[in-house]
Amino acid sequence: MLRALEIRDMLIIERLDLGFQPGLNVLTGETGAGKSILLDSLGFVLGWRGRAELVRKGAAQGEVTAVFDLPEGHAGRAVLEDSGLPIEDEVILRRVNTADGRKTGWINDRRVSGEVLRRLSETLVELHGQHDDRGLLDPKGHRDILDAYGDLGGLMAPVREAWRARGAARKTLDQARAALAEVQAEEEFLRHAVDELGKLDPQPGEEAELDARRRMMQAAEKIRDDIGQASNALGYDGAEGAMAGALRWLEGASDKAEGRLDAPISALTRAMAELDEAARGVADCLDALEFNPADLEDAEERLFAIRALARKHQVMPDELPGLSETLSARLAALDAGEAQIADLETAVRTADRAFDDAAKTLSEARRAAAVRLDKAVSDELAPLKMERAVFTTRITEAPAGLEGVDAVQFTVATNPGAPSGPLNKIASGGELSRFLLALKVCLSEEQGGGATMIFDEIDRGVGGATADAVGRRLKALADGGQVLVVTHSPQVAALGGHHWRVEKRVEDEITTSTVVPLGLEDREGEIARMLSGDTVTNEARAAARALLDG
Repeated sequence: MLRALEIRDMLIIERLDLGFQPGLNVLTGETGAGKSILLDSLGFVLGWRGRAELVRKGAAQGEVTAVFDLPEGHAGRAVLEDSGLPIEDEVILRRVNTADGRKTGWINDRRVSGEVLRRLSETLVELHGQHDDRGLLDPKGHRDILDAYGDLGGLMAPVREAWRARGAARKTLDQARAALAEVQAEEEFLRHAVDELGKLDPQPGEEAELDARRRMMQAAEKIRDDIGQASNALGYDGAEGAMAGALRWLEGASDKAEGRLDAPISALTRAMAELDEAARGVADCLDALEFNPADLEDAEERLFAIRALARKHQVMPDELPGLSETLSARLAALDAGEAQIADLETAVRTADRAFDDAAKTLSEARRAAAVRLDKAVSDELAPLKMERAVFTTRITEAPAGLEGVDAVQFTVATNPGAPSGPLNKIASGGELSRFLLALKVCLSEEQGGGATMIFDEIDRGVGGATADAVGRRLKALADGGQVLVVTHSPQVAALGGHHWRVEKRVEDEITTSTVVPLGLEDREGEIARMLSGDTVTNEARAAARALLDG
């Protein structure tokens, strides 16, 4: 509910503070007094796209602040939460427009974009009028309106879930078919490559190991002679025998050397131990160098085969085992492909049936809701002096999607036997206003309140008893909520619970607009003016009193 609207330096408004109330709020005034400026200013703070030039001439910037109640359960709370903004029982919107065109907005003192303001405004305010192509006149939104009227959210969820599952099944099938077609195109290559890799069976690290063995065997003959000579030099006929003899001689003389040979004997003993270890190592190496010449030939043959196969497939030798697994898996997919495709096609048919069943159930519910809505609107049209008009919710087939398979459009026939057509194409200005009002009354009864409803001259083109009927429907619509009406109709103005007059003044050749709250006596004068024009007669005052008395 809109509680307050503060406007500073916008167009011809210098300063304006308005406090609105629950129920039916009416704004009246002469043509050109500035009623549309109020709506432009409210639209500006709500983030709506409107006039480019809004700042009052001579001012550095214009500013609008709007205060709304945000009770528990209000849809605006979800918008605040999604936007990371604090959730409070009162929401304050403020927006500034500088003279150079820069616009800045805040929600509860947190700076926000115009898009966030617009998203929040959709939960706070509904604007209805002859030129409101964002709301009830927009055919793109008629399906959503019907679904909300019929409370079909519970049937919509299975349709959306089935549509997504259908899309996922079809995508999986398409991917499988594409993969199978790709594999089929290289079937001959795959079978040959898998067979070739399977026969060779290369192992990780095998190429490096074969290369090392090959090089060692190639050099074995040459280094074996040198190592053999070294082994002989270290053996008993060489260093080992000489050191053993020296040790015996020193040990025989040590008793008479009075300890002087102890250290040399100890060092020689250690040297013989090291010599023995060296000799064993050399012997082990000689054993390792023993090989069959055929082993070198086998190692070279396998090494060259691994390297040739790696070059053929343009991979490193160590990548051949992984390549073998990959190609084997693709070949297995080829062999199992037809069976997999058949299973996936069955899954798609199952998903199609699930979607068709859910969409059919939703369509039937929509048609039932459409019958109820058509009757409800017809019942509302009678008090609005349009009992001969026919309102029809037309449901036609639409391409399948998340919302089902239905296209919805509100159509009207203003006279019996006349062809029906789109709401905004067939009805005249006054008729259109009453159609919109009847439709909104029906929707509000089903959906409940929450948003402030603004009707911009929705009573244009009607008068007398019809205007009175329009006013009574607006008053009924405002019960338990809040409705703002910009009106030129005295019958509508008289039914308002709160009345403001928009006035335009010229002082020192500067034009300004202001809004004055009216008490009972002032209301009588304003309604009398609306009845008689510039000259307010006693008859007009009497008629105004009669309207106010109801």
